[in-house]
Amino acid sequence: MAEDEVLTAGADEVERAAEAALRPRRLEDFVGQEVVREQLSLVLDAARARGTAPDHVLLSGPPGLGKTTLAMIIANEAEGALRLTSGPAIQHAGDLAAILSSVQERDVLFIDEIHRLARPAEEMLYLAMEDFRVDVVVGKGPGATAIPLTLPRFTVVGATTRAGLLPAPLRDRFGFTGHLEFYSPAELEQVLHRSARLLGAPLDPEAARELASRSRGTPRIANRLLRRVQDWAQVRGTGALDLEATHGALRVFEVDGLGLDRLDRAVLRALCERFGGGPVGLTTLAVAVGEEPETVETVAEPFLVREGLVARTPRGRVATAAAYDHLGLARPDDGALWT
Repeated sequence: MAEDEVLTAGADEVERAAEAALRPRRLEDFVGQEVVREQLSLVLDAARARGTAPDHVLLSGPPGLGKTTLAMIIANEAEGALRLTSGPAIQHAGDLAAILSSVQERDVLFIDEIHRLARPAEEMLYLAMEDFRVDVVVGKGPGATAIPLTLPRFTVVGATTRAGLLPAPLRDRFGFTGHLEFYSPAELEQVLHRSARLLGAPLDPEAARELASRSRGTPRIANRLLRRVQDWAQVRGTGALDLEATHGALRVFEVDGLGLDRLDRAVLRALCERFGGGPVGLTTLAVAVGEEPETVETVAEPFLVREGLVARTPRGRVATAAAYDHLGLARPDDGALWT
């Protein structure tokens, strides 16, 4: 992962492997998301009392908040195997049929980015979720025949960052829907202390507080920064995960006091210094910072908008007064800034 991607909430294969060792195995060990955790606990306890697989679960919310972790916990609590796939990986009904043909009683099928399922696979999933059967088509043309395949009772856990893109028929087939919220700094401190213990390197309370304040409310980012602090402590420090190591690592990876990285500040500076605070179109802004429009829109912009540094308007992106203050720039005198 590149230095300027240290604060992205997405994860590649290497990142996911590093996260696996830090993930809790039980619901009681999962930090934060109290409402979703309480609701999910009730669903799992009731299923366990009835001796059946839990209802299908839909988890929505921004990336990095624990949707995959909760799917693993559900599989563990249901005493079944976890089978992982994603919407983009299932482009044909046959792809889904191959996965479903191997599920066992109480297994959990986790479909990440479920809003990106291909339509034929989506229609097959309807039948599998509701009636626990699929029709496998053998042959082509007039001679094709559909062979019904009965499935054991299993649980589908769908994860999406864009719940509004889910078709209503698919959304309605989930027995429980949970929306994950961003974490508070106090909750992130708990996540960091737990992760540090698993890494075998106790974290200084002041260092935990500093990291939590710069992690954008996202456990994945907090854990990533913690590993970078551990790297700095081992290579350039005393080995202790203290405030000195934290400041050193954050300085190397250009994470400022608000949690902004190089790309975030580049977007703000372009808005404030080159375009007079805006409004400016996304494509023009992306060219100004040397990035793709999709990168600016999905990586930098959500946090900048959430922190009140940038506003979206019908005419384009606009810098707020807080953006000028954060960069230490004088506000324009025309009084037209968004506040």
